[in-house]
Parts: sequence; C-alpha cells; structure tokens
Amino acid sequence: MKYLKLNFWLLWGLILFTAKSAVAAVGCDLNDPDRDVKRFFPESTGYKTSYESVLKSGGDALLKAVEQQLGDEFQGLYETIDVPYTIYTIYKDQEIIGYIHGINQKGQYGGLQVFLIYNIQGMISGFYYQKLTSRKAKELRAPEFAKQFVGLSLEDFKDYNPQTGKSNNLKINAIQNPNSESEVDFLATLRAVKKNLILMKIFVFKN
Repeated sequence: MKYLKLNFWLLWGLILFTAKSAVAAVGCDLNDPDRDVKRFFPESTGYKTSYESVLKSGGDALLKAVEQQLGDEFQGLYETIDVPYTIYTIYKDQEIIGYIHGINQKGQYGGLQVFLIYNIQGMISGFYYQKLTSRKAKELRAPEFAKQFVGLSLEDFKDYNPQTGKSNNLKINAIQNPNSESEVDFLATLRAVKKNLILMKIFVFKN
C-alpha cells in the first residue's frame, strides 16, 4: 500500500511539472548563433548573449507602458510578462557594431519567429524569419520583402496601429504585402516588428 501511495504522489508530481512546463513562457533564440552572427555581421569578431524580460525590467507598470506603445494588449504564451528575450550584442574587437533580437508572434497557421538586425543607432539593418508557418512562406521570405524594413526605426512605427493595420507614416504604408492571401501573416509581421523595436528601445537603446 505504501508503494502504491508513493507511486501516486510521484505520478501526480510529474503531471503538475508537465502542466507547468506546458504553459511556461516561450523565448526566441537563434538556432545557430555562430553562423547567423557571421551571416549578418561578417566583420564581427564575437558576440555576447544577454537575457531580458518585462518582468525583470519593470513589471506590471512596464507591461502596461509597452502595450500602450504597441497599441495592443499582450496575450498568449508568446507575450507573458516573464517571456525571456535573448539579445545578441555583436562586437568587432572591443567595439559594439550591432545587435540581433528576435520575438515569437502568433500567425495564421502557427508561430512566427521574426528577427531584426540593428545598427548601433537602433535602426533596422536586416530582417528575416527564422520560423514561418504560412502557405505563402516563399513570398514572405523573399529578399525583396525583407529589404522593405531596412532603414526603419521605432519612430517610423510610432503611430502604426496593429489592431487596424493603419499608419500615417508613408514609409510604413509603402511596405507591400507580397501576396493578398498572406494578409494575416503580413499584419502579424508588422506587429512583431513594432513590438521588437519597442522592446529593444527599452532593453538596449533607452539611453
């Protein structure tokens, strides 16, 4: 009987642990940072990885501020207050030459992983999907689509409304969806880019 009771509690503990793990915050890391850093910064001599979160940097007050800037509420596993955000600081010898930061975003058929490459001024110098579950993935992954984000900054996305997909900024309005059938993922991408920019402003470019 003692053996049965012990097994029961072990099984119950395993169930609780599994359930807790299933709802854990979902971060976003580079699959192969050594390769990817060299791909976007061929002149780099190394990089440093750091981890931030809204919880650690300001808690509930910061979450509300981020949501206000974003123009939308955080929701789901990808946007809990304790989600770990991985920031790659890129060096050439002792000099910082840029950053790489990616986030998860809910798309139409699954999650998107949207990575932005930044120069030291906080402007986008590169864009790519590490993960994209879409029937029109080929069009969205095309270099022509990615180039549309190069040179943009948080200032450009400041008034972009992710709930309506509307903006008064001519640069944002000029970003073209490569296929009308990918509208949901296209709008999810724009939301992800704005969120990425906001978080990097808080974690890296606040000064």
